[in-house]
Amino acid sequence: MLKTFLDRTTMYRLVLYYLLALFAFALFFGASGGVPYSPAALLWSAGVLIAVSWTANAFLARIFHAVTNAESMYITAFILVLIMPPVSFTDGAGSIVLAAAAVFATASKYILAIGKKHLFNPAALAAVLSAYLLGIPATWWIAGNTTFLPFILIGGLMVVYKLRRFDLVLAFGITALAVVAFTSRDPVGGIQATFLYSVFFFFAFVMLTEPLTMPPTRILRIAYGFLIGILFIQAPQIGSVSLSPELSLVIGNLFSFIVSPKGRYMLSLVERHPLASGIYEYVFRSDRPLHFASGQYLEWTLGSVPNDNRGNRRFFTIASAPDEATLKLGVRFYDKPSAFKRTLAELPAGGTISAGSLGGDFIMPRDKKRKLAFLAGGIGVTPFASMARHCAAAGEPRDVILLYSSRRADEVAYQDVFANAARVGWRTVFVLSDETPPFSGAHGGFIDAELIKKEVPDYAERLFYVSGPPGMVDAMKRILIGLGVSRFAIKKDFFPGLA
Repeated sequence: MLKTFLDRTTMYRLVLYYLLALFAFALFFGASGGVPYSPAALLWSAGVLIAVSWTANAFLARIFHAVTNAESMYITAFILVLIMPPVSFTDGAGSIVLAAAAVFATASKYILAIGKKHLFNPAALAAVLSAYLLGIPATWWIAGNTTFLPFILIGGLMVVYKLRRFDLVLAFGITALAVVAFTSRDPVGGIQATFLYSVFFFFAFVMLTEPLTMPPTRILRIAYGFLIGILFIQAPQIGSVSLSPELSLVIGNLFSFIVSPKGRYMLSLVERHPLASGIYEYVFRSDRPLHFASGQYLEWTLGSVPNDNRGNRRFFTIASAPDEATLKLGVRFYDKPSAFKRTLAELPAGGTISAGSLGGDFIMPRDKKRKLAFLAGGIGVTPFASMARHCAAAGEPRDVILLYSSRRADEVAYQDVFANAARVGWRTVFVLSDETPPFSGAHGGFIDAELIKKEVPDYAERLFYVSGPPGMVDAMKRILIGLGVSRFAIKKDFFPGLA
């Protein structure tokens, strides 16, 4: 049940739930004396930060003509509630500091942005500016209190699982703890204190994992975590600058900006046409060139989406080839679509959508002689359509066997794309679970070990790529491992926010 909830909840909504839960616990412990702040002070501080953030966001979005995400604004506000020192209603100076922090954070998303993509984690930058300009640093009070540690750990691990960013968190954590061990007179005590009394876990789970300011690929994310881990543990001073968790993240954000794709893209709809039953392809034209590799994804943001529990942002894999003039998106519509998909279904020709956060490691190897096997379920075939289009257009031979599972023949998408890719070495095997295949060369049932052994007899020599619903991807991994395929020869498609 928990896994189903995580798979169906968008990444932004899950983080917001997590922060709201921590705030609720803070109110409870504040009332019982578990934290040194009263519920009234916590509520007043939250009210100031949310009200100022909302006002500044609305004002700046109008000036910069930006497509916004309300959840992102609330997430930033609640992070500031939990790391900045709360103030009471009667503390006018303290309230002004909180209001200024909210303005710093919100303005950074618009003013300190290149190509409509902000450079810095908004809450971290606000904390840095508050410390150096106003003389009020972040206290990270939520993280230094062991009362909250179980809640920070449980919710934080859910967020990291949702994002599948254990590589980043581990790179950061191992590096930070190594720095503690090598610089402390009491390594064991230093590591224990880092776990129990520092901002370590809250920082790693909430701040470090922000998708918009992290690098796009695994190797770069590990380097990002390593860099921030070195800088994270507070040193006495470097010149006139004292290191702090928030400053370490801001410095890491600069590294991420240097190595990441720059900016966001405004896409205008050219056309929408059906691919299969319930599946449509959207063709967009970008306001500027977008350079990507087949198999990568984008975060797509729609304006004016009616409020529901999934928000106005989604991560979708790009369906077009990198060398095409247009950008294509394959979308499956279910009987009860979200507000996002209902809005997308009504998007007229010429309508716009914002896209950014290009990323993903689900790309073909550079070695074109490497034998590949692709396992796809439903709309999870999209990255393979991009790869097939690229290979066919470039005349790039690849030894590829694609096993593509759908429920019925009328739900099979991109048949023409894969047929065209056959001339450069692709072989596609269709698998239908809910009906007898109406055409030759297809199989009934599901992709299982026997089918893989039959259609991919040299499976031990191949690199496997698996894409589809989370349950299907996990099942395929178990089957492949059961066949003796190395874990290192299995790549799973993933992008943040599967819902």
